[in-house]
Amino acid sequence: MPFRQRMARHFGDSLAPEKPYLSYYDVLLTAEDIKALKHDWLTDNNIAFWEEYLEREILPRYPQARIVLLRPSMTFLLMKEPDTRSIQSALPDFSKVTHVFLPINDNRNVSVAEGGSHWSLLLVSTLDGVAFHYDSLGGANFSEANVATRKLANILGRPLRFINLEDCPQQENGSDCGVFVCLLMRHLLVKRLLCANAREKVSMSMGGKMVDSYGGRKEMMRIIENFRKEGERRRSQDRRSASPFSNKTPPRIE
Repeated sequence: MPFRQRMARHFGDSLAPEKPYLSYYDVLLTAEDIKALKHDWLTDNNIAFWEEYLEREILPRYPQARIVLLRPSMTFLLMKEPDTRSIQSALPDFSKVTHVFLPINDNRNVSVAEGGSHWSLLLVSTLDGVAFHYDSLGGANFSEANVATRKLANILGRPLRFINLEDCPQQENGSDCGVFVCLLMRHLLVKRLLCANAREKVSMSMGGKMVDSYGGRKEMMRIIENFRKEGERRRSQDRRSASPFSNKTPPRIE
């Protein structure tokens, strides 16, 4: 019997990587996602959760904002689908959108959804027709970001000028790229786009910006744990919690 099965037989499914940990609106985090967030390469789910969090907790304070945070799965689909017209219905309506954030992954295998080894961030200003690329590992994702820019330009029906920002803060190890994407995304969203005056020219440079990846991981974990406690509290107060299946579902926020 494989080691994992022996452990599962002894401990139950508490160590199963696919065990649901938190259901947060449209994102289901698993034990494997939590393990990755603590000290590994961030998963699609980790980044999707962060985008969902920003959409639910930050963007509602700015009802005038027309900003899209495209999920990793949709960005991957956009990059790999040869005919962009066939996926247009699955993508958001960009007609009134001013900016689009896209997490870029270097996965080249369309059969592996969680493949790849590096994340970077693409921020597209549909108003200015410019795509800004933030890569914490030099130009590792230069070609992938270029592809995403061309594909999105086809969807938008207008050309986009691609700019690889060479002054992007750089990671010091091989696993913090996803954390950099999340923290840079929030900074650009909150400190640059949402706080800007309509007539103000906003700098998209991140030169000199310090990124605390360790602190970022801790903050994201703290947010998840707080939501999990809140989900457990709500479940304990729900009369349906008497159901024998209730303790098999993860704490839920919706």
